[in-house]
Amino acid sequence: MLAYNRLPSSGHSTPSPPASPRRSPRYRPGRGKPGRFTPAGPPARANLAHRLAWLLLSVLLRRQGIFLFAPLIYISGMLLYMGTVSFDVVPIIKHRPAPGSVYRSPQVYAKLKPEMDADNSSADAISTIWKSYKGGEWKPCVKKSSGGLPESNGYISVEANGGLNQQRTSICNAVALAGYLNATLVIPSFHYHSIWKDPSKFGDIYNEEYFISTLHNDVRVVNKIPGYMMERFDHNMSNVYNFRVKAWSPIQYYKDEVLPKLLEEKVIRISPFANRLSFDAPPAVQRLRCLANYEALRFSSPILTLGETLVARMKERSANHGGKYISVHLRFEEDMVAFSCCVFDGGEQEKEDMKEARERGWKGKFTKPGRIIRPGAIRINGKCPLTPLEVGLMLRGMGFDKNTYIYLASGKIYNAEKTMTPLLEMFPNLQTKEMLASEEELAPFKNYSSRMAAIDYTVCLHSEVFVTTQGGNFPHFLMGHRRYLFGGHSKTIKPDKRKLAILFDNPNIGWKSFKRHLLNMRSHSDSKGYELKRPNDSTYTFPCPDCMCRVNKSEAK
Repeated sequence: MLAYNRLPSSGHSTPSPPASPRRSPRYRPGRGKPGRFTPAGPPARANLAHRLAWLLLSVLLRRQGIFLFAPLIYISGMLLYMGTVSFDVVPIIKHRPAPGSVYRSPQVYAKLKPEMDADNSSADAISTIWKSYKGGEWKPCVKKSSGGLPESNGYISVEANGGLNQQRTSICNAVALAGYLNATLVIPSFHYHSIWKDPSKFGDIYNEEYFISTLHNDVRVVNKIPGYMMERFDHNMSNVYNFRVKAWSPIQYYKDEVLPKLLEEKVIRISPFANRLSFDAPPAVQRLRCLANYEALRFSSPILTLGETLVARMKERSANHGGKYISVHLRFEEDMVAFSCCVFDGGEQEKEDMKEARERGWKGKFTKPGRIIRPGAIRINGKCPLTPLEVGLMLRGMGFDKNTYIYLASGKIYNAEKTMTPLLEMFPNLQTKEMLASEEELAPFKNYSSRMAAIDYTVCLHSEVFVTTQGGNFPHFLMGHRRYLFGGHSKTIKPDKRKLAILFDNPNIGWKSFKRHLLNMRSHSDSKGYELKRPNDSTYTFPCPDCMCRVNKSEAK
């Protein structure tokens, strides 16, 4: 009878293991058949080394410890054999880098340039792009309250950290939180960061009066906490209770943990506050986010005036294209190149520059014991910032011709004299704020990174095409804002950088093949149209349906 197996067999029968082999009989001289277990003699013509090895083997075979010494015998034999082989020439195996892991874009450019310059086969892309999209399907519909507000539960002060658009996240989230908790919001303060080095206050970047008045029926906003309230804290904000909130905390956390302390203290702080509120929130919270971002936040008069002036100048210069221009957000500043840990074609000088930049901006972050950085893997994964040359190749491949007007939104480009040359060769009508505005016009903003970014934001917002190259808060907010203005369509080219890494790593590719790949990539952005927000998506990137309503078919006609 077979034994019952209590272990589940997953539907497969497993045979029992074979029985162990019996122990080999001990060799005893003179017993058994003649010659049994007796090794044959060595070959007649064997050399001295072979004879000694054979003698040693014969001795060990006569002893019980044969199995104990078997590995030693094998190794000794191999060593004796290897002593007769010459290793003067050792073959070297070269491993070919994985496709997309090496920066070869300059070689690709050199190969494609003659055919690219001779290509007059198609109409300029700026006159044909977005044709597959039917606009007017969505419209802004953020409702403002008309009634009064109940008595406030207390004051909330937040510190907005990061650059321009990370601060914008903090501001909008703070408005939504204050409204949800029926609190009075103090105008957010901005954290001075070692990277941004911008001491600007809220009123230097945004129109403070407009912000307060737009929200007055939904959220109370004040410039400062009344003096009689601050007497309890010796007029020192550092004495006010500060919440250290985890990133992406749900709104229920604020109701359960923050509200009781607010009712008790009447004044609380939350610092830092960027990305401290989950995007998966009730409609009432989302409405306040929409109201703050798309209606209440307006750039200060000096920024708005210069930004609109530069928009007008771009449209005037691109009159031959119907006043349409492309805006490109290029992230090839030194700090971005350093943070990415990617390797380009700058050699030892680039290596030293990046090493210094990393230590200056992120002391010890990239030199921790055990940290391994693989530039090739980063590039294959599409995480390297596009160089100016790669941006030019991409846009020419997408059908934008040499006469296209481009507005370049960027900080100080790393090694600009070298890296910008090929982009200007491909697009001589490229403009920046420094090229469009006079020194006198830019003087009030020049030493303030957030104010300069706000000018770029304004010009990009009104372009026919927006091209994002590296991600981050700037393009995410712009895409949402453009959707809000353009019927739900962001009119944005967001390239597949994994595919680009493969294309830019092939110096043998032909222009027709290269262009076919890039036109397919462009058509993906062209046909995408509006996108609805999913639960954990940002309201600031996807305003449909929280901030926008679908237009009725009869109304759209």
